[in-house]
Amino acid sequence: MNGLDWSVLIGYFAVMVAIGLWSHKRVDNVSDFFTAGGKMPWWLSGISHHMSGYSAVMFTGYAGIAYTYGVTSFVTWSFPIALGIAIGSKLFAPRINRLRSRLHVASPLEYLKNRYNLPTQQALAWSGMLLKIVDVAAKWAAIATLLSVFTGISLNQGILITGVVTGIYCTIGGLWADALTELGQFVIQLLAGVAMFVAVVMKLGDHGGFFGVWDEPELQGHGEPLVGPYGTVFLLAFLFIKLFEYNGGMLNQAQRYMATSNAREAERSARLSAVLWLVWPLVLFFPMWMSPLLVESQKADGSDSYALMTEQLLPHGLLGLVIVGFFSHTMAMCSSDANAIAAVFTRDVAPVLSARARGWSERAGLLAARLATVVFLGLSMAVATQVDSPTFKDIITVVIKWVAGLMGPIAIPMMLGLLRPFRRSGPTAALTSWALGLLAFWLVNYPINWNVEGGVPLEYQVSIPLAVSLVLYVLIGFLKPEDTPERLAIIERVNTDGDDDASGAAAAVPAPAGGVEDAAGRTRVGDQG
Repeated sequence: MNGLDWSVLIGYFAVMVAIGLWSHKRVDNVSDFFTAGGKMPWWLSGISHHMSGYSAVMFTGYAGIAYTYGVTSFVTWSFPIALGIAIGSKLFAPRINRLRSRLHVASPLEYLKNRYNLPTQQALAWSGMLLKIVDVAAKWAAIATLLSVFTGISLNQGILITGVVTGIYCTIGGLWADALTELGQFVIQLLAGVAMFVAVVMKLGDHGGFFGVWDEPELQGHGEPLVGPYGTVFLLAFLFIKLFEYNGGMLNQAQRYMATSNAREAERSARLSAVLWLVWPLVLFFPMWMSPLLVESQKADGSDSYALMTEQLLPHGLLGLVIVGFFSHTMAMCSSDANAIAAVFTRDVAPVLSARARGWSERAGLLAARLATVVFLGLSMAVATQVDSPTFKDIITVVIKWVAGLMGPIAIPMMLGLLRPFRRSGPTAALTSWALGLLAFWLVNYPINWNVEGGVPLEYQVSIPLAVSLVLYVLIGFLKPEDTPERLAIIERVNTDGDDDASGAAAAVPAPAGGVEDAAGRTRVGDQG
């Protein structure tokens, strides 16, 4: 990097902070901070939903997969995400929006106290927060890895720089700042991605051109859609996982659906995100597929191949723009995760831990939300310094194995609890499926994996926990139905439109963990507003 590249990078950081300061004026209460008051346009929500699913892991971990295996990086990653979101646009997006517009909640997990019970809500909230700390830590490590390639600064310094800038704008401006910076990041990504695509295509003339290049020995097998550990079982498992993860199971995407004015707008937002996931990654992945022709990776997993390629192919200025693109991916995802986890802590966890939190004023609640955001970012940055340790292994292991494997037991009760066909599944089904799903993850990835020659295949490591949770959730609901009138009423409210659904007005946020219990200890739905 030279002075021009540094100017582009520093200018980008300054703009992100400025957007956060501007967005601060639009945040008056907790509803504005966590769900944009239900006033976000569908197209901005869709772009934000799309961008919040990326990170620099694509340019490290998935670049390594593309370097080693080729097009399977698209077939087994962005394609199942696009398909999962397309399905979820009808199945989940409208219902998640109604959590805000009809139940008036500010956290995706806030409704679980009434849908199941308080222990279920707390179990999912705590496990979701802990998983997100590990997930975001991997993202910080990924961007720091790239920054070290270009600048020579240490991993920890890179984590600190990126985390502090992200913390400033997302803490000040909330979800509005996240969405607006993600819009800017999308534009930057577009310019940087096209620049890299063109630079690589211009280099292919010596290798048979755009179509003939696939016959080169270095790309042998790169055109196969399913190779290596990424076979049919992995694809099907990943599709199932991403159906839940990218439609709200990892919380931050759920907020994008909640931020739109009504259920119909949430559906449009999801469809836009699905189209972007289907088309745009092809442009980003193509240079990675060609990387074996142009560079020789210095790492066994190929995770440095894309960074090495940009250094060789792009002039200064454009190089800085691509580096900014790396940052934009990571900062988009990490800021959205921070906002989602702050919502869970502020709305779901703090009121249970402290009686004082249950009586917070709007100002106190907003201050708590911002403090929770800062604490989450700090914890994830601390964990990020250990991502390459023996505990976590490499970056892609954390993202694929830990996140994909642990997400299912958390997402199953949250997501399926919205749907009428699963109305019989109550707190027993939810807690049992959650607990045994986590146990299945530990067994498959550690004791069983240690005792199987060659280890348990990756597709089973990530899919078995979700399958265990799903089967138990459905089976226990059938054997021990807990569909009380109060729980059925909650389900009906998120499955049907009403006058308040189309208003687009910011809902008055109720007392955290919502609802008022009657003398029998049951939550009265009518108190949800």
